[in-house]
Amino acid sequence: MDEMTQTLALTLGAGWASGINLYATILLLGLLGATGTVDLPPGLDLLMDPLVLLAAGFMYLVEFVTDKVPGVDTAWDSLHTFVRIPAGAMLAAGAAGDLGTGAHLAAAIMGGGLAATSHFAKAGSRVLINTSPEPFTNWAASFGEDVGVVGGLLLAVSHPLVFLILLAVFLVLLIWLAPKIWRGIGRLFRFLGRAFGGRGGRDPGTSDVGGGPPSG
Repeated sequence: MDEMTQTLALTLGAGWASGINLYATILLLGLLGATGTVDLPPGLDLLMDPLVLLAAGFMYLVEFVTDKVPGVDTAWDSLHTFVRIPAGAMLAAGAAGDLGTGAHLAAAIMGGGLAATSHFAKAGSRVLINTSPEPFTNWAASFGEDVGVVGGLLLAVSHPLVFLILLAVFLVLLIWLAPKIWRGIGRLFRFLGRAFGGRGGRDPGTSDVGGGPPSG
């Protein structure tokens, strides 16, 4: 039972963390395996390769800087919709170990779903945070995400049951927050649509000729 809990925590943790910061996830898991701190399952052995660690470290530095720039971080998140989710599914499948093909597919489905969930939660909240004129809220959110990924993965490998409980709490909170984030994004895009509309934000009932109301 303990081994199954550890496998489940690593599987779900890899998927969840990938949706927030994929490169930090790969780098941390690879370092934990390479230093002997954690015995990675065979499906994740590749993460310990020095070239993989160098590539993940470089991309993490790029993301670390990019993620601190309001607006640029949203563009980065948009592009990584096509990277984080499938990579989260692959890492989760690799974390399933030798449990069989069915377990690998189930892990990929759950890992990909969690990666999508955490990714869209991050990207959506950043869109709202970036409406603030000061950059400090954005920086705090970015640093918080980095710390959360590292802390969450360390918890998943050292105290898997605690991690699974906290992950369940995260999902419940997200279910409660998701409609609010969605409504906030909707209001923001409606505001931008009015601000940058083709008619310059004028009352559509105003005539283009002479500036007066339409006759008749």
